[in-house]
Amino acid sequence: VSFAYHNPVRLRFGEGVLDEIGALVAGRSYLLVTHPDAPMRPWRDRVTSLAGEPLAVVDTIEPNPSLALLRRVCDGLDGVDPEVIVALGGGSVIDSAKFLAAGHCRFAPAHDHLLHGAPIAAPALPLIAIPTTAGTGSDLTKWATIWDPEGNRKLSLNRDDLYPEAVLVDPLLAATLPWAMTLASGLDALSHALESLWNVNANPVSRTHAVQAAHDILAALPRLQRDLSDREARSLMSLGATRAGLAFSNTQTALAHNISYPLTLEYGVTHGIACSFCLPQVMQAALGVDADCDAALAASLGGTNLRDALSRLGVPADAAAFGVGPDDWRRIVTDAFAGQRGRNFIGSIGRFPGMG
Repeated sequence: VSFAYHNPVRLRFGEGVLDEIGALVAGRSYLLVTHPDAPMRPWRDRVTSLAGEPLAVVDTIEPNPSLALLRRVCDGLDGVDPEVIVALGGGSVIDSAKFLAAGHCRFAPAHDHLLHGAPIAAPALPLIAIPTTAGTGSDLTKWATIWDPEGNRKLSLNRDDLYPEAVLVDPLLAATLPWAMTLASGLDALSHALESLWNVNANPVSRTHAVQAAHDILAALPRLQRDLSDREARSLMSLGATRAGLAFSNTQTALAHNISYPLTLEYGVTHGIACSFCLPQVMQAALGVDADCDAALAASLGGTNLRDALSRLGVPADAAAFGVGPDDWRRIVTDAFAGQRGRNFIGSIGRFPGMG
């Protein structure tokens, strides 16, 4: 067996690790990218009390950050030149921070690189990620998802220098998440775990992370559904999301994520739901293709029926629940197989339910 595994992020995990932010910033000037929400205020205050006042604060990030949003953000940062960026928030905040890091807070360099592959002269600014949701995995990868609704497309910023310098995963930061956000982010993490298993880029190390991640997430989400204040389940959910991030940071995602993008763009389906409702169908197309994948899937689910588990969490069983007609569904699945993430999938379209 020969394989390579690489993840250069300095990872700190556990309750209270947020307090290490001052030592990580280490006196450097920084830009704080975060959310404006009231529940975030104590954590923002904690960061600034330990790391000092930032050069500027960006707190206008919206879900599914778009090019238009990032242009407005960059326009507001004219003359701001930080030594490091601190991203305190969910995946949209961390992805936006990566865009800002790539372009040194200027829109044109990152935009032109993203759309046209134009080179960027300087390395990206270093980034410290502090996730406040348990699921997106952006804190452990070199990718950022940027949306272009006007062009009806999802774009992926992919640079080796966009791995965060460090990440502080503190489960306490997700303790106040409402159920809808807990579920959506948790299912995104479950998708990362399973998608890294039925993946042409899978290796023994990524599989080990993914199997344990799926175990953690499938155990934590039902507990949080019953009791959002379950502190142990919050920690388990954060650990599962972290393990999933370590898994797919080496494999990328696969078919389910490619299916999700038009559902988000065209039908407004929340990303975590859009990429997870079809996991049982994708799994059906993967089973029997690769013995190692089959064994890993069996280990990750531990006898759990995936469709039943998702149904108990309130996840619809098919795309019709989102208003997607049969013809559009066939188009979405066909296009997903043809796309880059679809080509990471080990199965073929003829094995996908209803597409044979």
